[in-house]
Amino acid sequence: MNVPLSAPDIGPLERQAVMQVLSGSVLSIGPQLEAFERLVAGYVGVKYAVAVNSGTSGLHLVIRSLGIGEGDEVLTTPFSFVASANCMLFERAKPVFVDIDPLTLNIDVSKIEEKITPKTKAILPVHVFGYPADMREILDLAKKYKLYVIEDACEALGSRYHNKMAGSLGDIGVFAFYPNKQITTGEGGMVVTDRSELADLCRSMRNQGREEGNGWLEHCRLGYNYRMDELSASLGVVQMQRIDEILNKRQAAAEKYSTRLKEFAQVELPYVGPEIKMSWFVYVIRVPDRDRVLQYLRARGVGCQTYFQPIHLQPFYTKMFGCQKGNFPVTEKVASSTLALPFASNLTDEQIDYVVETLAEALN
Repeated sequence: MNVPLSAPDIGPLERQAVMQVLSGSVLSIGPQLEAFERLVAGYVGVKYAVAVNSGTSGLHLVIRSLGIGEGDEVLTTPFSFVASANCMLFERAKPVFVDIDPLTLNIDVSKIEEKITPKTKAILPVHVFGYPADMREILDLAKKYKLYVIEDACEALGSRYHNKMAGSLGDIGVFAFYPNKQITTGEGGMVVTDRSELADLCRSMRNQGREEGNGWLEHCRLGYNYRMDELSASLGVVQMQRIDEILNKRQAAAEKYSTRLKEFAQVELPYVGPEIKMSWFVYVIRVPDRDRVLQYLRARGVGCQTYFQPIHLQPFYTKMFGCQKGNFPVTEKVASSTLALPFASNLTDEQIDYVVETLAEALN
């Protein structure tokens, strides 16, 4: 059996929506974009949502909208997809890494304060794998030192922290809709905030620096072509209309894995603490001799992946900042054992059984 690492949950309603856009004449900056933004803003519980062509683009716009630039520092985690740190580099700011909590795999809030300097302008927690970071402590520190809080919620649409939606807790947040995310627009992202001035800036900068009401060839500031097209937005509209169904299916798949794998002494299951409602992006376990297990699974058709490789050990970062092994020992230890198993909304019981049985063979 071949079980892919991930697969989008696309059905006839999504196909119908895309074909309806294709049958019209508006393929960009149209009603589907506005509808998608309204749906996400309403779901997350914020006033403003700005759709963009990727989560990475969204993070870049957030950094610029907050005026973070050359010489500034932003505290973040080294255990994430590289875009959460690269977004600072786009503006010649510096990501300052803080090691992670070995249980939640999020930024360790007890280690943040010691990294704050006069150059620090913001804290950028990543809700890793859909698990919200400890936002109460982060917000308290941000208030104490007058720092911005940027939520990288790219993996956490639908997650809740103390009954508040991920992405709605800081000054501004970003979601992503790549095909392996909870919902997908093919490629795409969304900036969310309650601050109108930040939303307006992001909306302008995504559209080549234009401002609403001005001419197409009038540009008020430096901008980018970070727009989301109508085809992607129409896909997002239907996905948001189905989001409860999709998240429930992902929750069920995660529970089936956990039920089967809790008997495996060598497997450390994903942690979900109190006051957390998990929106499952991936299902990541920790195992000994991970690389050997990974090879065994792949050889038998089980799609799996290491999640994540530490950002500070990426060749680019070791060269630019002189990072090296030992800088962030918890991150490095965790990253050496993490294994993402096949995970999707429509993962079947047969597929889960095969993955679990093959994993048992690999461990033994």
